[in-house]
Amino acid sequence: MKTEFGKLSIREKIGYGLGDTASNLFFQTTIYFLLYFYTDVFGITAKTAGTMFLVTRIWDAINDPIMGAIADRTKTRWGKFRPFLLWFAIPFGVIGVAMFTTPEMSDVGKIVYAYVTYTLMMMVYTAINVPYCALMGVISPNPQERTVVSSFRFVLVFVAAFIVQYALTGMVIRFGGEKNSPEGWQLAMSILFSAATVLFLITFFSTKERVQPIKEENNTFKEDITDLLHNGPWLMIGCATIFQLAFVLIRGGAIVFYFDHFIQSQQIILLGSPYSLSSTQLASAFMLSGTVLTIIGAISTKWICKIMDKPRVYAILFIVAGISTALVYYVRSDSLLLLFGLQLVTSFCMGPVSTLQWAIYADTADYSEWKTGRRATALIMAASLFVLKLGVAFGGAALGWIIDGYGYVAGTVLDAVAVKGICLSMSVYAAIPALIAGGLMLFYPLSNKKMLAIEVDLAQRREQAQPKPGDVSQSTE
Repeated sequence: MKTEFGKLSIREKIGYGLGDTASNLFFQTTIYFLLYFYTDVFGITAKTAGTMFLVTRIWDAINDPIMGAIADRTKTRWGKFRPFLLWFAIPFGVIGVAMFTTPEMSDVGKIVYAYVTYTLMMMVYTAINVPYCALMGVISPNPQERTVVSSFRFVLVFVAAFIVQYALTGMVIRFGGEKNSPEGWQLAMSILFSAATVLFLITFFSTKERVQPIKEENNTFKEDITDLLHNGPWLMIGCATIFQLAFVLIRGGAIVFYFDHFIQSQQIILLGSPYSLSSTQLASAFMLSGTVLTIIGAISTKWICKIMDKPRVYAILFIVAGISTALVYYVRSDSLLLLFGLQLVTSFCMGPVSTLQWAIYADTADYSEWKTGRRATALIMAASLFVLKLGVAFGGAALGWIIDGYGYVAGTVLDAVAVKGICLSMSVYAAIPALIAGGLMLFYPLSNKKMLAIEVDLAQRREQAQPKPGDVSQSTE
């Protein structure tokens, strides 16, 4: 049986990918700037912010499987998953702006406001992103095509990363006069969230659901969870995801602090001419250079996966990324060339890692259907977001607790101990979860050969389940 089926147009691949551009205008800000926003702009301590991240994100993560079960049982003329993009695009934008608004309140009032707005934002993020992630599992029945879609998706993620890393602080300074201006942050994030709302709507109108389950899901939520917990491949990539996001949040969140307090402003020689660059400019250049290499890595995913299986690519490149991250601890503050070189290695490796993550999750949905005869794509993707958010929760909380434990106080000149804590967060502490995730995925059981056999078998089952001509007992709707 030929496997060249389920091909999608470039328009639909881009349209789907723009949904992750929308999500990442928020998520990239969360990675790189949220702790800074809450400590240096909003005005709460790093420890308080870290605890809020943990409490709020665990609560949000609990909602993911529930949202997945709701989406799997949704029936509309637009399909199961697409309608949520339409329904929640505007709430996503409105609540997002409220979250980055700094009210005139007491310290306690600010903490309550932060908890409420951040919790609401993450719940809306769940309501739109669980169905969005599940959508990739039903726009094509072809695993190879889903890998290509995943590549488009993550290249467009890096468009959002470019905007956040390169332009956001500049927008804040332009609107507010300085990097820690509350008004600047509110206006800058208003622009980003307005763009996100439009992009979600574009995704809704440019995609289509094609994969239908072999039989209608009559199983209960308990049965869905039981199937999930017996899905060995999902459990493995799920555990790896927790450590992957912990790595991303610890390292990404430390960058602004690392450049502000360790690298600081420097003069560099470029093409024979001296240039004075602020810590903000150097941090933006650092993040931007990483984004460029991550895009190159994501684009290279298809060719790298021709050499070895997807899980093996994920594992090996993540281990390399962990090693290059750990080496940052030994970089002196004036060794910018070495620092940027290690950034390029780490970022290139993370391109395929991030790209393959969701393609592997889509494969676990096929594996579950093949094994149980029931398809619960949204639940699997929701549970995948659940473990992702656990990683975000632990990573974000860990960074806040670490720098607070080493004595970080916003708006002050830090002592050597506090700076060391930031440097360790940027390197060794971030590398530990990366190495664990890569090591886990060395033992992932679903090879490309195994997935091809599953794909063929499922296609045959779906073909046999189609109504036969003249079979009046089947609906022809």
